[in-house]
Amino acid sequence: MIKKILLICLLTTGFFSTVAQASNPKSLGKYKNWEAFSYNDDKGKVCFAQTIPTERSPKTFKVSEARLFVTFRKEEKIKNEISVTGGYTYKPSSVIAKSGKNEFLFTESQGNFAWIQDAEEEFNLIKVMKKASKLSISASTKSGAKTKDIYSMMGFTKAYNTAKKSCA
Repeated sequence: MIKKILLICLLTTGFFSTVAQASNPKSLGKYKNWEAFSYNDDKGKVCFAQTIPTERSPKTFKVSEARLFVTFRKEEKIKNEISVTGGYTYKPSSVIAKSGKNEFLFTESQGNFAWIQDAEEEFNLIKVMKKASKLSISASTKSGAKTKDIYSMMGFTKAYNTAKKSCA
């Protein structure tokens, strides 16, 4: 839970500007729609693969504020941590990832971020993401507005493997 609070603090205050100033994230490679990064924080090495949505609805939400991540934290023994941000405060238990007949509920949400709490569910979603061409994330804002982001999975496997290997 502490790692998630720290992540929320970093992300809600501008993840990329904060990380860029504090620890200079290093791109490990760009793979189609995904990119892998690593950086060091006060707890050690952090590696992650990330992407932005290719489509958003309603279009009033900015694409640049949304991200889908898979994170590894070597020293904390965290792997395959899937998180998402839409750039707005989520209504609790409203974030759902779908690909084909597969559906995954993000059971934990705080502010602009949501996570899947169950390690087995995270692993199952990663297996789906490796095979899928796209993944949709549906959610509700705190005020109840419905949103849907479409993420391309093109390049996911290479970015995921790069991030995972970097924090092995």
